[in-house]
Amino acid sequence: MKLLISPSNEAEAHEAAAGGADIIDVKNPQEGSLGASYPWIIKQIRQNTPQGIEVSCTIGDVPNLPGSASLAALGAASLNVDYVKVGLYGLKTVPDAIFLLQQVCRAAKDYNPKVKIAATGYADAQKIGSLNPLLIPEVVHKAEADVAMIDTAIKDGTNLFSHLTPKQLQLFVDSAHEFGLQTALAGSLRKQDLPTIYDLGADIAGLRGAACTNSDRNKGHITRTLVAELCETLKQL
Repeated sequence: MKLLISPSNEAEAHEAAAGGADIIDVKNPQEGSLGASYPWIIKQIRQNTPQGIEVSCTIGDVPNLPGSASLAALGAASLNVDYVKVGLYGLKTVPDAIFLLQQVCRAAKDYNPKVKIAATGYADAQKIGSLNPLLIPEVVHKAEADVAMIDTAIKDGTNLFSHLTPKQLQLFVDSAHEFGLQTALAGSLRKQDLPTIYDLGADIAGLRGAACTNSDRNKGHITRTLVAELCETLKQL
């Protein structure tokens, strides 16, 4: 299982890489769960991250605006990242989600056929009126994207397991794998959650707060020591 760490700036990205993260996932926490960073920050992080470490970036918790999302995806793909992540925040139906994700995939993959597209649903979807996250594998499959992911939209002290049971998450992972997709699980995960994420068979575990000082995703900062502790936990599984 790969460890994805989400820095918000170049200094945090350097710390995450030094700590042993497998994927550096550039985001802007000030703009939401999958808040998009600035192109120049992403570009600089990609240039300064060792080639053996993958780089991902988010294009936001998007509304149901396929044109805007596809244009953002093209911009992200042009920065030489390995993954482009889109949060299906404003999508309420499977057909709408598939259509938007198809446009994201077309825009990004026309530019770089090798880039992987990750679509994220939200464990707390009922709170925000978004699509049931257990339907995300079907959406990703039909849109011919690559990674089905679950995160939490509202960072209020709850986490992934506050909203979905291990049984539900197992259904998500199994469904995605049956479609031949990769899976990623995130949502205010803690170090002690990693064994459960591993046992569920997820391909990627995504964290930010657990890698930050004081476990604070907004006011804290990522350190290589905390990232190394997360990596060590995974090595022991």
